[in-house]
Amino acid sequence: MQRTRGGLLADPAEANAPRDATAARDAATDRDALRTEFAFELPRGYVDRDGVVHRSGVMRLATARDELLPLYDARVQENPAYTTVVLLGRVITSLGTLPTVTSDVVENMFASDVAFLQDLYRRVNAEGHARIAVTCPECSHRITVDLAGGRLGES
Repeated sequence: MQRTRGGLLADPAEANAPRDATAARDAATDRDALRTEFAFELPRGYVDRDGVVHRSGVMRLATARDELLPLYDARVQENPAYTTVVLLGRVITSLGTLPTVTSDVVENMFASDVAFLQDLYRRVNAEGHARIAVTCPECSHRITVDLAGGRLGES
């Protein structure tokens, strides 16, 4: 008897595979799943009008629309450097206990926090990751190394 997956007949050899092999394959699939949100911790933190400091947040992957819409913003047309502020305001989905994150919030962040967020944005959107497989010259052991170093958003 053949199992089905997603309405298609599974490979008969796979149907007889041990459960551990299937679990290992599913775990590998989970590891390779596209990650679209990235948690971060601001170095200084955004201080709101009430003096509350917000440090923990989440940034999502940018879409083409996210990168195109700021070009139509009057503030960006007047000053292209404002693109970063508008773009970060679109892709930061949460920051501390703030109900929403807008370009006004980003505009009032410390410069070091904006630089941190720009680096995080660049790393998750432009590069994806900077990991390579290398072989130790001493013991021939193969390992994966993150060329960017540290956690996402850290330089």
